[in-house]
Amino acid sequence: MNEIFTTVILPVLGTALIGLAGFLGTQLQVVWKQIAADKTKKSVARTCVKAVEQLYKDLNGEEKKKKAIDSITKMLKEKGIKITSLEIEMLLEAAVAEFNTQRTKEGA
Repeated sequence: MNEIFTTVILPVLGTALIGLAGFLGTQLQVVWKQIAADKTKKSVARTCVKAVEQLYKDLNGEEKKKKAIDSITKMLKEKGIKITSLEIEMLLEAAVAEFNTQRTKEGA
């Protein structure tokens, strides 16, 4: 019985554990990359909103929005991060709301 354990069961168990560890490592890497990409998307949206507000004061809201969308798209493309138009819209709206809240607090 002891001989079967050491010659058959132990190597199979070791192989299974190594395979499981490899699979878990791969899955953790995928999740980590997604989290990092999401943080980068939010950061880029904030940066672009602030920059558009500073650089294009003479433009109206819709023109500023187009500039921000173009900037977000270009910056993320340069970083190799894919983003959908819906994500851009949501991140842009969130960044503008945050920017306006901050401006209101500073002005009060």
